[in-house]
Amino acid sequence: MLWEITDKNFRDKDVEQAVSEIILKSENLNSQKYYELAFSCIDLTTLNSTDTPAQGEKLALKVTRFSENFPGLLNVAAICVYPTLVESVKKSLQAPEVRIASVSAGFPSSQTFLDVKVLETIMAVANGADEIDIVLNLGQFFAGDYISAIREISTLKKACDKARLKVILETGALKSHSEIWKASFLSMEGGADFIKTSTGKLEPAATPEDAWVMCQAIKSYYEKTNHKVGFKAAGGIAETSDALKYIAIVKEVLGDEWLNNKLFRIGASRLANNLLTSVSGERVVYF
Repeated sequence: MLWEITDKNFRDKDVEQAVSEIILKSENLNSQKYYELAFSCIDLTTLNSTDTPAQGEKLALKVTRFSENFPGLLNVAAICVYPTLVESVKKSLQAPEVRIASVSAGFPSSQTFLDVKVLETIMAVANGADEIDIVLNLGQFFAGDYISAIREISTLKKACDKARLKVILETGALKSHSEIWKASFLSMEGGADFIKTSTGKLEPAATPEDAWVMCQAIKSYYEKTNHKVGFKAAGGIAETSDALKYIAIVKEVLGDEWLNNKLFRIGASRLANNLLTSVSGERVVYF
């Protein structure tokens, strides 16, 4: 099972060079087609300690009415909230193509008991979550206890039932590209449907270099298993140009097969309005 959870040496200079070349190519993606693609891959996110059920309902209603206000555009991929808001979002969301995602399992630290993580996940799914975002147990990872970390993810995958599981690596806490590589494979071995950069609660959050390493791991995993795992970038992604950089990385490393919201997501809040502004050519403040 641990055939790929070994050190892989990355020279920072080589990673930076590869990413720089890809980002230059992202200028060629500066078009309506890719603005709309990026928008359709958004996990529209609110993860504040002050969030209320009423705010969840309001966000869900805006997503529900999106097609009326922006005919011809694909809606966002999902709404992502804390478990306590899932029920209110479910009650108000009338857009069958949009998923409900919930963070779970002691988000954002993952520092609680596995039984608590399992129960929280089961309850979030029971309340209507289609997708669950958890954080890799970094305590186990840094202790070198990869077996326990994999087993924990596997246990939470079972608790998800039919919901899809995204595993957050919290790349800003990992010390090297080699650790990001190992954390990526560990998460995929555990059953992750997506691997995700960060919670957005630590700095640095998502970076193109980290995304490149994660996509390389997904590519290697696919070549060995013929199983496609999705990639989600999250944390500080607000501008259209930022979204295009991540699209360019996915396109270059994994190919166009990954450029859809079944295999690619961007976790964001401010990005949605900025992409709508790019699409329309005038300032849009909808969300």
